[in-house]
Amino acid sequence: MFTVPHTIDFTLTTPAVIFPAVSLLLIVYSNRFNSISSRIRDLKRLYLEAEDDTIIVQLKSLRRRILIIRNMQWLAVFSLFLSVLAMLMMFENKPDTAKNFFVVGMFTLLASLFLSLREIHLSIHALNIEMQDIEHKLVEKKNFLRKIEEFEI
Repeated sequence: MFTVPHTIDFTLTTPAVIFPAVSLLLIVYSNRFNSISSRIRDLKRLYLEAEDDTIIVQLKSLRRRILIIRNMQWLAVFSLFLSVLAMLMMFENKPDTAKNFFVVGMFTLLASLFLSLREIHLSIHALNIEMQDIEHKLVEKKNFLRKIEEFEI
């Protein structure tokens, strides 16, 4: 197999490796945030017109997702911040401190990714509820049509 070295070279460029990844994650997170924000505005408008209680449930779910996305963004930015600090510590010739900042930054990035998984799970759950509603209406429609056919015979 292969062996892992006991020491890993930690250079000035090591923390810089995560910059492109975090930048792309922030774009994805921002797109999620913007689409949910737009949906919230649309639902608010619908609620003011119809005062449907199901809209309130959807708004609560979307609020929860928005808070998760905000935390995802915060953690990703903080991870980037810690990587910059790690680079600065390398300039100051403090490699141990730099490694500590970098490791904490990696755990912060992992937390952001974990929250991303949680938000995806909530999104899928909400879509499943929407689909169940449609499926329920289709079953009712089929049953209604079946009764009409039985009545015609």
